[in-house]
Amino acid sequence: MNVQKKVVVGISGGVDSAVSACLLVEQGYSVTGLNIRVLDSLDESPSLKPSPLVISDHPDFQIPVFTLNLSSKFRDDVIHYFHDDYLGGRTPNPCMVCNKKIKWFGLFEGLKLLDADFVATGHFAATDFSNGRYRLYKGADPEKDQSYFLWMLSQNDLAKTLFPLGQLTKPEVRKLAHSFGVRAAEKKESQEICFVPQDDYCSYLSGALPGLAEKVANGDIVDETGKVIGKHRGYPFYTIGQRRGLGIAAKEPLYVTALDTEHNRIHVGKKSSLECRQLIASGLNLIGLESLTGTIEACGKIRYRDRETLCTLEPLDDNSATVSFASPKNAVSAGQAAVFYRDNEVLGGGFITRIINTPQL
Repeated sequence: MNVQKKVVVGISGGVDSAVSACLLVEQGYSVTGLNIRVLDSLDESPSLKPSPLVISDHPDFQIPVFTLNLSSKFRDDVIHYFHDDYLGGRTPNPCMVCNKKIKWFGLFEGLKLLDADFVATGHFAATDFSNGRYRLYKGADPEKDQSYFLWMLSQNDLAKTLFPLGQLTKPEVRKLAHSFGVRAAEKKESQEICFVPQDDYCSYLSGALPGLAEKVANGDIVDETGKVIGKHRGYPFYTIGQRRGLGIAAKEPLYVTALDTEHNRIHVGKKSSLECRQLIASGLNLIGLESLTGTIEACGKIRYRDRETLCTLEPLDDNSATVSFASPKNAVSAGQAAVFYRDNEVLGGGFITRIINTPQL
């Protein structure tokens, strides 16, 4: 006798997760939605509670939805990480960390509590099992592929994860949403960080960390010769590659090339100074490879919208690798992720911890 498999689907309130849930119902799964809350009152003992969210008005897709409040864990694992990275002169990627430490953590809590077999999300990515490993692939829609954000997933995560949208394009998903009676069929997507109003991280940091703005104000802006050419409002409020808002006059455009957190100093230089051919990626998580035992060739990205570039990975002793690009990357920032591909497959990734050929502080 065939036993109906149970799936817990992460429901965000958007169209992608709703269509994922409906597709799984069509495929014969028993589906339950899970809406993970991260900005509610802090709950030290999270538990499942019925949610008022309605995925579809169609009678065939009346899917129960529960909520799981992980606001306390989100504060500790994502918001604090966001603060620490900016204070450390790095550029954080909170959505990437949230995927691993909040979304998949919460989905697997739901899997255990509901005695389910799989978890699923609305990410545009795909997975399968071959040659003894679970593998992660790009989504079929190159404009919506989200595999870059998923490099932290482990073999155990992928073994229990379904990506129903992996072979679909965004227009196809919206068309399906209408046929499924999904309420969020035409809902616009948000590109903002959920806890940063208007995506203004400078104002957010000033409010979240009282006294920060006053403590770091009036630091030096230094050019490539070491000359002080201006003052800034605090190193945490600048990012590598920034040109606008520097408040300095120069004969040619100047860009932020380095952040000196110890001396609250910003280094600026020409655009060519932002070019990088080599970096160190640490905290490697390998998906398509069991281990990195020697130098390999791959294609690498250093941010979500970056174009892939041929590179080599040379292993180091501490779960790190030296990454050398065939052509230079621009405005590489410590704290971001370097993610590596072979064709459409994600080989793995790591956090950028050092840019080798940038001005040394």
